[in-house]
Amino acid sequence: MFDMLLMPFQFPFMQQAFVIGLLVALPMGLLSPFMVLKGWSLMGDAISHAVLPGIVLAYLLGLPLAAGAFAAGMVCSISVGYLKENSRVKEDTVMGIVFSGMFGLGVVMFSMIESDLHLMHVLFGDILGVTWRDIAETGVIALIALGFVGLLRRDLLVAAFDPQHARAIGLPVRFYHYGLLAVLSLTIVGALKAVGIILAIAMLIAPGATAFLLTRRFDAMVAVSMLIATACAFLGVYLSFFIDSAPAPTIVLLMTLVFIAAFIRTRLRVTAVEVR
Repeated sequence: MFDMLLMPFQFPFMQQAFVIGLLVALPMGLLSPFMVLKGWSLMGDAISHAVLPGIVLAYLLGLPLAAGAFAAGMVCSISVGYLKENSRVKEDTVMGIVFSGMFGLGVVMFSMIESDLHLMHVLFGDILGVTWRDIAETGVIALIALGFVGLLRRDLLVAAFDPQHARAIGLPVRFYHYGLLAVLSLTIVGALKAVGIILAIAMLIAPGATAFLLTRRFDAMVAVSMLIATACAFLGVYLSFFIDSAPAPTIVLLMTLVFIAAFIRTRLRVTAVEVR
């Protein structure tokens, strides 16, 4: 029985899946509270979809796919910011137009070329097919994201949630805004191999949303978010081995179940207080 429980750790492809799953989950869990509190859920969705034309273009030019994906993500972020500042259209509408347009462009470009890229792997990831090179690339991205947010956490908080006060005390609000977007784009790029561009948004939002229900302070929210992300990533890969499912959707399903449990717990607590 014990040997059966340890069986997933005996296969190299499962070992690699565990490692890259955790490397993806850490920065996702760290950024998730920012996404939830700033109302950037649609921004994360926009960037994750917008990277597809960058991936196709990088493939055609013989460049690293991650470089093309990051460039496309930044083009999406900058385009949204420019259109928001220079038109009367609301930000959520602008994001919907930009990400759907870039995603449509990517699908058209992908259908017009012959390649060994598998569209389903791009959309939903291929965590069981990653290499140690993919893991190293994701690890570097995770270090950059953790370092940026960790070193500038206090300034980022002020710039993100009270920009007027941040400008008054001399903080470069625009730099922190686009810096956070750049780290978000990088994190999504790091998740492409593991969970793909469709499921990446779930890993960006669910941990922070769950932590928001369970905590009252931002530091605690970040800690709980990272714990939920890493635990669900590990358990998702582990359980997928025994139930013969795809690891990435299993991770997202676990995160959804944890959110539902947190919501039920919160409602029961509110009901108990009202009864008293």
